[in-house]
Amino acid sequence: MEQNNSQTEFIPVFKKTFYHPRYWGAWCGLGLLAGFAYVPPRLRDPVLGGLGRLVGKFATGARRRARINLLYCMPALSRRQREKIIDDMFACAPQSIALMAELACRDPHKVEGRIDWNGDQQLNQLLAEQKKIIFLVPHGWAVDVPAMLLASRGYQLAAFFHHQRNDLVDYFWNRARRRYGGRLHSRENGIKSFISSVRQGYCGYYLPDQDHGPEHSEFVEFFATYKATLPAIGRMMKICRATVVPLFPVYNAKTGRLTINVLPSMDDLAEADSAQVARRMNEEVEKLVGPNPEQYTWILKLLKTRKPGEIQPYKRKDI
Repeated sequence: MEQNNSQTEFIPVFKKTFYHPRYWGAWCGLGLLAGFAYVPPRLRDPVLGGLGRLVGKFATGARRRARINLLYCMPALSRRQREKIIDDMFACAPQSIALMAELACRDPHKVEGRIDWNGDQQLNQLLAEQKKIIFLVPHGWAVDVPAMLLASRGYQLAAFFHHQRNDLVDYFWNRARRRYGGRLHSRENGIKSFISSVRQGYCGYYLPDQDHGPEHSEFVEFFATYKATLPAIGRMMKICRATVVPLFPVYNAKTGRLTINVLPSMDDLAEADSAQVARRMNEEVEKLVGPNPEQYTWILKLLKTRKPGEIQPYKRKDI
């Protein structure tokens, strides 16, 4: 499944075992997704949105995690408002993934015309000056699209990622990510190779919002609650002498367009301690996700690690 290049890069490798019957369902799903890549968004998005909402009604575990996350993070919203965000999230997921499939299967110019970059002036300048950049990108459903678009323009990117549970899906997903070049670094192999790539001039693509447990994490505010946040971006920025640029993709199914929101670089991290870095990371996530919460992957166990004496939200019986 995996091939290492000087122990720095993950390269997906096709296996003959992928023809085994246990993968046939995944083959069908991937084939259907590839087919949707050639269907105009105005036709496919209503179908995919409806399918996503339907799946969301039966995905009880994922829906419960989303409910708990939103209850903790946005308690001021009514239950009905939170349920709508969850329904819209499940609709957004296949629509955004189909956009990624377009980039994986078709000429990127077919997609570029439907992309709007918001606040990209400083980004263009940093890229033109060949500055070292680490992108801070919250877990959105279209999270891979900005990286693929930048890579298709010739910029070198290095991504730090988790594997998919299904090996066949993982293979094709990572092949799509690598279609236009760049490097992939698996989290299971540690962060050193990722840092090495950024130091060599690759733009880093870092997703900051997963729960990595209490070790080395800081308990800092996250929306209306708190979260165990790994302040790694501060250390990486210093080691790599890089600029941290937050961005977040937002897909509009009504127009079939993707807006990539780019925030000003986080130039205030140089003298910050770990707690301040962690809080600043969460602040940027809040700014990017808050206006479009349906774009975020609320199904993750974002709040798994709690302070001593507190029960994990996902183990509570009263919600």
